[in-house]
Amino acid sequence: MNHEHSTSGADHHPVVVTRVSDTQWHAVEDDRTVGRGDASRRPDGRLFISIDAWHGAVFDRIADAMLADLPTPLYTVVDEADQDSASAWERAGFTAARREWGCLVPTDPQITGLGSVRPPSGVTIVPAGEAAADRLRALDRIVRDEVEAAVGWRTMPAEVLPRPAGTTVVDPSKYAVAQHVDAYVGLVRVTPPSRQPRIGLIAVRADWHRRGIARALLAHTLGSLHRSGTAAAWAEVDESNAAATALFESIGARRTAGALELIRH
Repeated sequence: MNHEHSTSGADHHPVVVTRVSDTQWHAVEDDRTVGRGDASRRPDGRLFISIDAWHGAVFDRIADAMLADLPTPLYTVVDEADQDSASAWERAGFTAARREWGCLVPTDPQITGLGSVRPPSGVTIVPAGEAAADRLRALDRIVRDEVEAAVGWRTMPAEVLPRPAGTTVVDPSKYAVAQHVDAYVGLVRVTPPSRQPRIGLIAVRADWHRRGIARALLAHTLGSLHRSGTAAAWAEVDESNAAATALFESIGARRTAGALELIRH
């Protein structure tokens, strides 16, 4: 695909916005690329777009081209502190849909207060890398269905990863689980990026809520990180998720960033 979508003047040279593939748009001025637009579909089916442009006028032209080519609803994410980006997306008709806090989570049990936390009676923690993949995937499907039926999976932090249809657990070695008898009832996923570990998901089956399992999973995971010499982990929490917010605040997590998810219907 190499479709010239629009042309308009900017200073002394025209800016031409071209859709160069199904998911990419380029803005060119005087044979120089002055902006790019990208689209990606997340595992939950939502279509997210991003634009990288030096000037507001170029941003607006790329946005116009993408909006003309793509179906709605469309989503994007901006740093809450980046008012210029937020304003640019608002010009394109986007409005705030949700806010997500980025938190630094200490691992030292003397700070978190999790040193003495143990799972409830009859529940054990299976360390990362030791869970049975089939039972782990079955639990993941259960908690995803429960979240979707309640607040909706769109309120959960989403990693943009290519996944085969129906596959949500790509690497079982990243998960620790809570086990009761032969059933898995809770899980936590920790991914090891280059700078610091990321708690990508913590979830407990609905019929096991309010028994301290999430807290026990965090105690196990953060304790393991602390013993390996890691001082802090990273986590994202949806502002509307009161239970998760209270849990992380209770162990000393500190908000250091905020992201706004915007939508255009």
